[in-house]
Amino acid sequence: MARICVLGGTGFVGQALARRLVAQGHEVRVLTRQRFRHRSLLVLPTLDLVQANVHKEQTLIRHTEGMDVVINLIGILNESRMRGQSFKKTHVQLAQKLVSACHTHKIPRLLQMSALGANRNTRSQYLRSKAEAEAALLQFSGVTQVTCFRPSLIFGPGDHLIGRFTTLLRLAPYFFPLGCPDTRFAPVYVGDVVTRMCDSLDDRQTYSQSISLCGPDIYTLQELVELIAKTAGLKRRIARLSPFLFRMQARILGHVPGKPITMDNYYSLQVDSVCPDADPCPTHLEPIIREILGGN
Repeated sequence: MARICVLGGTGFVGQALARRLVAQGHEVRVLTRQRFRHRSLLVLPTLDLVQANVHKEQTLIRHTEGMDVVINLIGILNESRMRGQSFKKTHVQLAQKLVSACHTHKIPRLLQMSALGANRNTRSQYLRSKAEAEAALLQFSGVTQVTCFRPSLIFGPGDHLIGRFTTLLRLAPYFFPLGCPDTRFAPVYVGDVVTRMCDSLDDRQTYSQSISLCGPDIYTLQELVELIAKTAGLKRRIARLSPFLFRMQARILGHVPGKPITMDNYYSLQVDSVCPDADPCPTHLEPIIREILGGN
């Protein structure tokens, strides 16, 4: 049994990970800003759901005391009009505070959720800040052994892939405008991501490593959207947007509530999200889509 503190444990991946850790017999502490919204986690027998603002360094230090492992899943895909400052605060500065907390308590293990394609030289603030967070953690690896995980698109019940595109497709009357339709992805199942993270806890070969996580199949963005539409029983034709039209769409929709697409998303989609040199995770996308959407 290990004592594990999870940041972002109330999110899509976080809840799946928390349940797996509890099932394995670990004591789990999940830090959340809105405890009352996630009371379903309270039924887990060895899970402690704590209301805390993890961006306050002293709060983070207090709640990580006595832990054997810290896992950080916190991340944002979009931000308000802060010119990258929300990405920097959420990804980079939080990682730096985590290093301080882990070193203060001599916590031996830290797992970090990054992103496939993270790169400090990209125009995408999301991918750049993820890369900077990795660097901030890995360069201080020593007393605390760090492993970073770089997944492609993560799918599963309650995800932001199948659910989001299904909603957008239902809103489209007949044609569905799509930018960067040829960008490639290797979607990875949330259960496989959780398995790899749990398996790494005591695996010395993963220390100081950034591990790419991809599923067994590669799809273009257009193929993904067409698969979701077909499974959901929605007859939609894909209208392939030119780079110019996609940039215009991103600039407009980036100001719409909910931000369905932003300029940062546009920059992120310039890079394929595949793992040519990594062993793929086993679960295929199509059976899970049929299970979620009720297709045949």
